[in-house]
Amino acid sequence: MLHKSFIALDKLGLIGRAKAHCDIPCGIYDPAPALIAAHSIVRLMDILHQAHTEREDGLGKSNLLARSVIRKEEEAEKVKQEVRVIWGDYFKGKLLEEYPEVHGLVHEIMLKASSCKQDVHREDALALVELVNQFAELFWMTKGIESKRVSAPYAPGLPMIQPVLS
Repeated sequence: MLHKSFIALDKLGLIGRAKAHCDIPCGIYDPAPALIAAHSIVRLMDILHQAHTEREDGLGKSNLLARSVIRKEEEAEKVKQEVRVIWGDYFKGKLLEEYPEVHGLVHEIMLKASSCKQDVHREDALALVELVNQFAELFWMTKGIESKRVSAPYAPGLPMIQPVLS
């Protein structure tokens, strides 16, 4: 009977499409998408600040501003989602005992990503990049993989954690 209820709700458009990383679990986790999203937030804020200081007004500028704000919001949400998946699906049992600081770090990331959605303070975005770098560093440490800070090969060229793979 329950199955027929779900079909009826689906036909009415009342059931949305579920999205998940992988609840099998597949064991494939990587903080790189969160890092790229955090870097994107800084870049989008730079674009917003640059466009704001330009004297030219008009529909093109309004379009650029609107699109940049939307993307900034999406990238901040992507940071939160990517970090939440790793924190909730990867950090379990023994890892939580060994790395209890992950809870506070994830909470700080969530708060800072929300700040980036709420405003356009570049220092918040820079702080978010640093927090996500710390998260990536911790993640690779749990796997026994050395990591290093490198300059991102794209604007704004901020540091990012990468695993040292042989």
